[in-house]
Amino acid sequence: MLPVWLLLLPRDYLSTFLKVGTIVALAVGIVFVAPHFQMPPLTKFIGGGGPIVPGPVIPFIFITIACGALSGFHATIGTGTTPKMLDNEKNVLFVGYGAMLTEGFVAIMALVAACVLVPADYFAINSSAEHFQALGMAVHDLPRLEAEVQESLAARPGGSVSLAVGMAYIFSKIPWMEQLMAYWYHFAIMFEAVFILSAVDAGTRVGRFFLQEMMGKVYPKFADKNWLPGLISTSIVFTGAWGYLVYSGDITNIWPLFGISNQLLASVTLLIGTTMLIRMNKAKYAWMTGVPGVLMTIITMWAGVWLIMYQYLPAGKNLLAFLSAFVMVLMGVVIWGTVRRWFVLLKNHNVVKDEYGVEVKEIVQE
Repeated sequence: MLPVWLLLLPRDYLSTFLKVGTIVALAVGIVFVAPHFQMPPLTKFIGGGGPIVPGPVIPFIFITIACGALSGFHATIGTGTTPKMLDNEKNVLFVGYGAMLTEGFVAIMALVAACVLVPADYFAINSSAEHFQALGMAVHDLPRLEAEVQESLAARPGGSVSLAVGMAYIFSKIPWMEQLMAYWYHFAIMFEAVFILSAVDAGTRVGRFFLQEMMGKVYPKFADKNWLPGLISTSIVFTGAWGYLVYSGDITNIWPLFGISNQLLASVTLLIGTTMLIRMNKAKYAWMTGVPGVLMTIITMWAGVWLIMYQYLPAGKNLLAFLSAFVMVLMGVVIWGTVRRWFVLLKNHNVVKDEYGVEVKEIVQE
C-alpha cells in the first residue's frame, strides 16, 4: 500500500547494483573457469515425460524461452511501475529493451550454471523424490555438494536451488575461493530472492489495483484508492494467496499455469501494440508485432491444450484444468476482438489529429 517512491523505487534502485554486479561477476567467472558442461545436448525427454517439464520440446521450449525473452507479466506490470522511474521519455527504449536484454543474459548465465551439474544431480534437485526414483538414476556429486553448501539439496524443485548450486560451483573454482562454497551458495540464494521480491511486490501491487477496480463496480467505495478498508482488505487477499503458496510448499502445480497465462498476456500485449500501430497510421510496421503476436498465440494455446488433455485431466487436477481453459477462453475473446479491430482500422482511411496533435485513424464503431 506504500507509495512507489517510498519503498519500490529506492529498494529496486539499490538492488539493481546487486543484480547487475552479480551477473557480471558470474559472466567473468564463467570465462575464467571455463567449466565443462555435464548436461548432454539432447536427452531422452525430447518427446515429453521429463521430471521437470512434462511436455514435449515443441511447443514447451517456446514457452520456456519466452518467459524471459517475451514476458507478458513484465510487459503488463512494467507499464505501471517503469514510467514512474523514468526522468525522460527518451529513456524508455534504453530501460525497457535494455532490461529484457539483461534478463536474456541472466537466462544464459542460468543455463550455464545448470549445465555444469551432473544430470542426475540436477534432476535430483529439481524433481520430487518419487519422480527422481522413477528415473532410475543415481546421484553423483550431490552428497559432496550438500556437505559443502551445508544445506539439504535433494527434491528442491523450482530452479532456484540448482541455479544457486551452479553459481556457487563456478565461483568456488576461482583461486582462493575453494573453501567458500557455502558462502557463495547462500549469497546466490539472496541474489535470487531480490529478483523474486521485486517481481512479486509489483505484481501484488497491480493485482490489488485490479481487484479494487473490479470490486468498485459492485461497491463504489472500493474504487476510491484512498479508502483504507478497501486498501487493507484487497491487500490481505493477495498477500494471503502468496502466503498460502509458501505454506503449502508446492508451487509446481501452478507454475505451468503461470507460464501459459504469462505468454498469453505477452501475445495480447503484442496484438494490442499492433492495433496501436495501425491506428497511428503506421500499418507498414504492424508486422513487427503482429507476426510474433500471432505465433505466440498459436504456440501458447497449443501448450495449454496439451497441459489440460495430457497432464491435468489424467491426474485428476480438475481445478487447474478449469482455470487453464478459463484463462484461454478469456484471452481468446480479447484476441478475437483485437483482430476484428485490425480489419476495421485497415478499411478506414480517414485520418484526424488526436488531443496531442498526432495524426491517427478516426475511431469508427463496428
